[in-house]
Amino acid sequence: MQRGNYHPNAYLERRRNVIGGLEARTKILNAFDDRGMLTVKGIAELAVLSPYVSRHHLRLLEAERIVKRRGKRPYTWRITGKGQKRLIQANEQRS
Repeated sequence: MQRGNYHPNAYLERRRNVIGGLEARTKILNAFDDRGMLTVKGIAELAVLSPYVSRHHLRLLEAERIVKRRGKRPYTWRITGKGQKRLIQANEQRS
């Protein structure tokens, strides 16, 4: 992954955005592409991250309401669309 080429929703408002975290969250968010709902195990395999790292970043993304978990263990995770809506609204305000 090239430096600075991160998923727009990988940036967190309430946390410090370090390069390693941005890369991990970008891999996680890209794993959701056209897949809908995934478990931590599925996300970890698709993103080539450990389940621990995947779970940590999913919880950070959940705190920002970018992803949401459902059901009982093992939880299934899905993207809420909130972060992308926020970017679309910001672009509309600039125009």
